[in-house]
Amino acid sequence: MADLIVQSAVKDELQEMNVSADFYDALDEEVAELLADAARRADDNDRKTVQTRDL
Repeated sequence: MADLIVQSAVKDELQEMNVSADFYDALDEEVAELLADAARRADDNDRKTVQTRDL
């Protein structure tokens, strides 16, 4: 699976928090699922463009 998130951006967003290594893998899986669901919704509505409403 391709990395969908940027670890340094996550770390910057969480600022003072420590982030475990496995958190990034879990977050990447969540993002992949979110994208797949959005693409499926767009396809179900006969669109090739994923839009905000698909989230």
